[in-house]
Amino acid sequence: MASVLTVLAMLAVLSGGLCEEKAFLQRAGVAFNNRQYRSLLTVNNGEVFGTWTWPEMCPDKFLAVGFSIRVESKQYGGDDTALNGIRLICAKDGNRSFLYSVESHTGYFGYWSQPQYCPSGVLTAFQIRVEPHKGLFGDDTAVNNIKFRCSSNPTLEGPGMDWGEYGHWSQECQDGGICGIETKMEEYQYGLDDSTLNDVRFHCCSRSQQ
Repeated sequence: MASVLTVLAMLAVLSGGLCEEKAFLQRAGVAFNNRQYRSLLTVNNGEVFGTWTWPEMCPDKFLAVGFSIRVESKQYGGDDTALNGIRLICAKDGNRSFLYSVESHTGYFGYWSQPQYCPSGVLTAFQIRVEPHKGLFGDDTAVNNIKFRCSSNPTLEGPGMDWGEYGHWSQECQDGGICGIETKMEEYQYGLDDSTLNDVRFHCCSRSQQ
């Protein structure tokens, strides 16, 4: 009897753990892109190709607590593009059981990484790793990777490529966190050199708006 009770107790613990890991993630798209924001985070080492695309915003009262990136691995003589997209994951008041994702325009190459989350708090600043323009006959990759700083202080780095160097950190979101994203993308070049993601900027919303 004791062994049966032990097994039942273990099953209860395991099922409870599984329930805690479940989260409902929904794509927000442009449904909330008219949300008011407080400031814009930028860096000065983005590359020159492409144009700024549409913003995507977390829903009202949601802030970014994690992210995922779309990365193309090394092509070994083919056309490398490295980082193709950045996806923010948004939560409300620290509740991570119901989440929204926003990503603006992304490139077409590579695969999305597993999400990374702040242990607590929200994303408040960023830094990008960029390979400078390689010249007329070089293979441009532009943005290769990204780091975020959390309000609880940890730094998260994406599993991107390692060409280029990290630039300076952006400013910090004050009294709040990142709530939106806008990307600078070079469109598909149809057999010519693709660089895809060239720059990114993030919107800050204050906690008082929550």
